[in-house]
Order: sequence, then C-alpha cells, then structure tokens
Amino acid sequence: MTLRADTPQSHDAAAGADHAASGPVHAAHDLGFELPQPAAMSKKAIAILVLALAGALGIAFVVGYLPRHQERTALEEVSRAGADSALRVEVIAPKVGAADRAALLPGSVQPLEETVLYARASGFVRHWLVDIGDKVSDGQLLVELETPELDQELEQARAQLGQAQPELIRARANRELSKANLQRYKQLAPSGVTSQADLDQRQAQAEVDEANVSVSEANIASQQANIRRLTQLKAFARVTAPFAGTVTQRWVELGALVTAGNGQPLYKIAAMDPARVFVQVPQDVAPSVHAKLPAKVTVREYPGRSFDGTVSRAAGELDPSTRTMNTEVRVANPEGTLIAGMYAEVALTLPYPHRVFELPATALMTDAKGLRLAVVAADSTIHLIPVVVERDTGTSIEVSSGLTGDERVIKLASAEFVEGRPVEVIAH
Repeated sequence: MTLRADTPQSHDAAAGADHAASGPVHAAHDLGFELPQPAAMSKKAIAILVLALAGALGIAFVVGYLPRHQERTALEEVSRAGADSALRVEVIAPKVGAADRAALLPGSVQPLEETVLYARASGFVRHWLVDIGDKVSDGQLLVELETPELDQELEQARAQLGQAQPELIRARANRELSKANLQRYKQLAPSGVTSQADLDQRQAQAEVDEANVSVSEANIASQQANIRRLTQLKAFARVTAPFAGTVTQRWVELGALVTAGNGQPLYKIAAMDPARVFVQVPQDVAPSVHAKLPAKVTVREYPGRSFDGTVSRAAGELDPSTRTMNTEVRVANPEGTLIAGMYAEVALTLPYPHRVFELPATALMTDAKGLRLAVVAADSTIHLIPVVVERDTGTSIEVSSGLTGDERVIKLASAEFVEGRPVEVIAH
C-alpha cells in the first residue's frame, strides 16, 4: 500500500494540469462560477432546417422565375405570330426622273489669249509707249529700240554686196571671151593651124570661166539673203502688239539694254473678250458635256448678276488624280467686267446619260448589305432589291440602277422588312 499525502505543491500542480486541459472552464472557476456546456443540435433539428431552406427556395423559384418565364414565352409567341402575320404597308410606283441635271461647279476666269513679249533684236530702249492697264490694238507699236551694232552689220553686208557685184560682171566678161576663143580654135583645129592641145586648153578655160560666173552669182545671192536677214532683225527693233488686248505687266525701262532672246521680258498682254472659264466636271456627268452647251457664270463680286456662256470645248479625258474633266466655257466680256484669275461658279444643265427613277428618301434601306429598296412581289411578299443612288437631295433620291419602273416600292422602310415576309398593301 502506498500512502499519498496531499501537499500544497501537488495540489497546485494538479490544478495547473487541469487548467491546461480546459482553460475556459478553469477560467470560469477563476470568475467564481461555472459556465454551462454548449448545447448540441440534434439530427432532427438539422433535417427540419434543411427542409425549411428548400421550401423557401422553391417558393422563390415559383414566385420569381415562373412568371417571367411565362411572360417571355408569351412574348415569343406574340413575336412569332407578328412575324407570321402580314404587315400593312403603303406602296408607290417609281417616277421617271428629270432628263436633265443642274450642276454648280467652281471655275477660274482666264484670258482668251495671253503672251509675254521679248525682244528679237539687241539694243537700247529708245522709248516705250504703253503701260499696264492700257488697251492696245493688233500691231500697235509698244517699244522702239536703238540697235547700233545691228546697223553696222547691215551696212557691212551692203558693202560686201557692192563688192560682189563687180566680180560677177568680170566673171561674165571672162566667160564671154573664153567662149569666143573656143569657137575660133574649133574652126582652126581641122585645118591644122592650131593643135588639139590648144583646143583642149581653150575648152577647159571656157568651163572655168562659166563656173566663176556661177560662184559670183551665188556670192551675190548669199549677200542679198544676209541683208534681208539683218533688215528683218532691224524691223524687230520696233516691238508691236501681236493681238488686241490689255497690258497687264511692264518690265521695260527707258535706256535699258535689251538682249535678244527670252531672258528679259518687256510686256505681258492678255485678251479678255471673250473670257474663258475653266471648270472641272466630275466623272458622273462628264459624258453629258458637249460643245455649245449653255452655261451661267456668276462671281461673288457681282451679286445677283449672271453672265451667259457656252461650252466651247472639253478635254475628252479625266484627270487620273481627281477623276474630273477639264472643260472650257467662253463668256462675252466686252467691258472687261470679268478679270483674269477671278473665282467663278458655273451652272450647267447636263442631260443624264441614262434613265433615273425618283423616289422618297424614306423608301431607302441602309444596312450591312448596302442600299436596298423593299418592293412588294406578285405574291404579296417583300422582296429586297439592291440599288445604286445617282443623287440624294435629302427628301428624295434618284435611282440609276436596280429598278425597271414597274415595281411596287414600299414608301416607308423598316427594320422589320425581311425577304419573303407577307405584307398587306393599303389601298388608297
């Protein structure tokens, strides 16, 4: 038998071990009372709780999902019934559009003729007679030059001609003498008075003298041609207007040295009656442009006033960068109202190269498949036709391709239109 004595140390050790095993309980002993043990939920209570939650979810499903599902089903049935039912639509017949089209194009006013004058002879400006803005007539004197070097060349050419003329006279005299001597030697040679060698010598001399005459004549002709050339150059010392027009630029000054060629301009002259207005006609109407087509020209400097013009010519080809055709319109301008370089607007009435149909803009459908029109087929169903719109004015469209004119086009397009859908035409 073992006897155990309870000492304070052993009691404290046991209490420490119990405190380590169940801290909260002994912590309660420290508070002076014992806490109750947590109640454990029974299996029956857990089953009841699960059933309650399942019932709540079922009620929420019945109350929330089923009504919405029924509404969606009803809506789908209504939509399906609407798709299968016939739409009530209003139809119109395509109207043949106007044969002409008005086009307003920007243009630029240019002179009928324009040139820059240069001197053909070198010299000094003796005097000039007109200035910018002056009207000049065809052949009117503008500038007169002093040409001392040219004058000396002309005198030298005339002196050389004077030298060549006596040479021709002497050559002709020698030729006549050679012919006479040759004739005498021909008569004496058969009788033996002269030898055959002398006859041959006289024959050769006659031919040489004949050639000298030809050389002298050619020399004289050359001198005469040189005199004519210098005389014509001397005439260019008087610079005249090549056509009637207006002086738009002047560079000549009194006493200035002028060199023949295109290095130093003298005057710039432009003829503005009639004026030319150039416009760039777009590709879609370029085939309709032809000569004698009437045009109206307006400029903003003269509001409310238009100038009558006529198409005089067209380029006949399109600019590859702009796809436009350069066209010239001529406008009478006797008073010089139109100034070169003005911006103008040209109104042309151009006939369509093909037939077009006019329809309300509300009939046009635009979607991923392009521009289309909805027409009612013979079996009262919708048929969608792709078309090409030539012109859109906002309230109406002009269709150039896709219609024959016999279709029944639905006046008001809608996103509900699908191929083959039945429709009911509203009677007017």
